[in-house]
Amino acid sequence: MPEESKIPDQKPTPQDQLSITHHSVRIAGKELRYSVTCGTVVLREESEKEGTAEGHKPKATVFFVAYTKDDTPDPSQRPITFSFNGGPGSSSVWLHLGLLGPKRVEMGDAGALTPPPYRLVDNEHTLLEVSDLVFIDPVGTGYSRMLEGEKTREYHGFKRDLESVGEFIRLYTHRYGRWASPKYLIGESYGTTRAAGLSGYLQERHGMYLNGIMLVSSILDFSTARFNPGNDLPHILFLPTFSATAWYHRKLPRDLQQKPLEALLKEVEAFALGEYTLALMQGSKLPTSEQKRIAQKLARYTGLSEAYVQACNLRLEIMRFTKELLRAERKTVGRLDSRFTGTDRDAAGATFEYDPSYAAIQGPYTATFNQYVRQELGFHSDLPYEILSNLYTNWSYKEFENQYLNVGETLRKAISMNPFLQVYVGSGYYDLATPYFATDYTLNHLSLEPHLQKNIQVHYYPAGHMMYVHLPSLAQQAADLRSFIQKATPSLPKRKAPRSKT
Repeated sequence: MPEESKIPDQKPTPQDQLSITHHSVRIAGKELRYSVTCGTVVLREESEKEGTAEGHKPKATVFFVAYTKDDTPDPSQRPITFSFNGGPGSSSVWLHLGLLGPKRVEMGDAGALTPPPYRLVDNEHTLLEVSDLVFIDPVGTGYSRMLEGEKTREYHGFKRDLESVGEFIRLYTHRYGRWASPKYLIGESYGTTRAAGLSGYLQERHGMYLNGIMLVSSILDFSTARFNPGNDLPHILFLPTFSATAWYHRKLPRDLQQKPLEALLKEVEAFALGEYTLALMQGSKLPTSEQKRIAQKLARYTGLSEAYVQACNLRLEIMRFTKELLRAERKTVGRLDSRFTGTDRDAAGATFEYDPSYAAIQGPYTATFNQYVRQELGFHSDLPYEILSNLYTNWSYKEFENQYLNVGETLRKAISMNPFLQVYVGSGYYDLATPYFATDYTLNHLSLEPHLQKNIQVHYYPAGHMMYVHLPSLAQQAADLRSFIQKATPSLPKRKAPRSKT
């Protein structure tokens, strides 16, 4: 008998997996009804074989959660905001359940954390009141994955990350009829790098002009935050946050401790940009007497000993500072939020064992999201939801070989090409990951024409990297974001929110 012909195994074609649910929340005494579309979409990539079966090859699945307001007469006219966090390697959970979404994590704050188990509560500050929201998990984060057989690290680099997130935004805008909507991006931390990069990429690749981008805890120029030998810039730009941290923990001399925080920071900023910068620029040519005088001032403004400052050659480094400030109390301070404190195995190390501020938020956000996505949003997956993976350790910056990554120029060009593009910048005084003064420095060096500089508005909050864990800052930041979108979308009705005490 002839041999039976063998049919080669064929892998099933990847399909989108979506769940749609309906909910409501009360905001300012009024009920807001909304729908949630949650799940994964297949990201395909055009190839040279366009028009064939291989012409649009499936490459990855991207997880997202989209909130749209019900009873909207014409959804295509309603603002829409695409949101993501940073890392690189972070899911979108932080902005989602901390600031923007209709639910938020209840976890307490520095010095008053709540114990597990954790829960979500209604977020009366949600941005959904003025904009639909789409939370995106870049490939390798959340439930987003490369497909079997694809290179797992393909999108783990600056350029490919922009292309994949940009393609998702284009695809969502296309499928859900949102090309006519006022469009916004909001990113946090490395997400601000991504947002600034996308402001140019979407504009030039897809002709998608944005109304605004919102940058939370920004890093646009990496030279401001890389403590490499020969790069004195971070030592200068981190100094005000070192002072704010010492002030918060009451480690400054009495006269400085009695100053309001903003007044103290103005004094430290002037010293940082003046005497301190001039001293560091001299290097080993700095006279001994001048070195001693600068060391005394640094000790005064940071709460550290003069001997320690001298031992550091006047150059204080972030990870050392988080260990040194409260060493006598056998405590460390947080990097993401220096209001938080922790303890290590011993007090003799050079740096802390863990970031106490990240330890405080990791558990609450992980538990609440995993419960929420299954029980309320109806999306089921046995994959681990990657809250924050370690993609940053192998992230590719090959496009910036022999230089620091800087998307400030991309942002400047995007604003110049689209003078209607508005930019919100939010910074926390106690953020040692992306210090506010480094952000200010970057913005002041964009070389924007004077008539375009008014497109950028900057806000400060007495909290850290995720400033929304501090409830007064959450209320204020939410009000600032609503106002920002209302200003950039003139047709929107305005709701005045009372200024919170911070």
